[in-house]
Amino acid sequence: MEAIELSRSQARRMILHAAGLSGKAHFGTGIEAVNRVIDHLGYVQLDTNYVVERAHHHALFTRVPDYQTEWLAALCNDGDVFEYFTSDAGFLPMHDFRFSLPVKKAFATQGSPLTKAQSDLMTQILDQVERDGAVMVGDFENDRIEASSGWWDWRPAKVALERLYLEGKLMISRNSAFQKVYQLPLDVIPHDTDQTEPTDEDYARYIIKRTLGALGISSVKEMAWRARRVKGNLIKKELEKMLQAGEVTTAKVEGVKGPLYMLSGADVNVSVEDEVFILSPFDILNVFRARLKEFFDFDYQIECFVPAPKRKFGYFSLPILAGERFIARMDAKADRKKKTLIVHNLHFEAVEPDEKTIDKLIHHLKEFILFNKCNDVVFKKSNRNDLLNLISEAFSDGY
Repeated sequence: MEAIELSRSQARRMILHAAGLSGKAHFGTGIEAVNRVIDHLGYVQLDTNYVVERAHHHALFTRVPDYQTEWLAALCNDGDVFEYFTSDAGFLPMHDFRFSLPVKKAFATQGSPLTKAQSDLMTQILDQVERDGAVMVGDFENDRIEASSGWWDWRPAKVALERLYLEGKLMISRNSAFQKVYQLPLDVIPHDTDQTEPTDEDYARYIIKRTLGALGISSVKEMAWRARRVKGNLIKKELEKMLQAGEVTTAKVEGVKGPLYMLSGADVNVSVEDEVFILSPFDILNVFRARLKEFFDFDYQIECFVPAPKRKFGYFSLPILAGERFIARMDAKADRKKKTLIVHNLHFEAVEPDEKTIDKLIHHLKEFILFNKCNDVVFKKSNRNDLLNLISEAFSDGY
């Protein structure tokens, strides 16, 4: 089958449509829309950074305009969604549960060997949960023998709980303070959930279909990233079989290095509304830097992991998308005590947004402020004072 040739604009529109960002309320509204987002993307990345509202809530708010943060917990409690890993920690649809089993097996077999003390502690904790019910780290005394040497120097009980979770012997939910609650799987998984371990071939095909469904167009590297926890996976082998069977096709995009792949029958002429979105750094659209640069001419890096002297745009810079182009990035922080969103830096890209786009940015910024439980905004600086003045004036009399 010959490769389908696409312009970069066509490719961008397909990518945005697959990500659920081709228009406002792409998945509808209400809690069922949240369920549809997670079901479509297959995975919404979790992050604990709380500079603005956490990444998983941010990604859902972007796609579901009336989103309420408690809806995600409700879906978890109802057994529609669960928290675990693909490439990173995130929320997955419960009907995909069986495809988490190879990851759990990988954590159990590929991790560092357990000491006898660690193994005994894991057995002890698992016995306690089976006997008494759910536990939290705080339920255990500080069993550290030596003083902590840093962030990731966890207490033995914390290490044991995490290994039990990663290996699938325990599952987690979150309390209102976003702390982990460790439970037995049978207390979390609905009884009719398929728990059959997939074959290596089925797992690889699942990853390929999920990646292409959420990204629209993908390289092998991006598919492999989603399965990176499972060493020796069969992504490349099964991809070749799917190509030969006509389930997947190759794509050529002007100016973008291949090979690239897409699901056969995917609509190559989708439209994108001129909507504006303030995105999380961990949004599925933003996690592959090379992809952003190649398809969108957007050179992006989240700088919270960059030493302060080397930061160009700010600690937690949020990409701003307008239609099929990125127009700016906004380094923001929610001051929750003062209920004020502080915009440290609103940096515009080398594009010229028209008046309609600026109006939509103002509207979405107002929604974003309220989403972060703030009722005011303070702008510190911008590389475009003319545009910043226009935006600031819209907030001068409140809203």
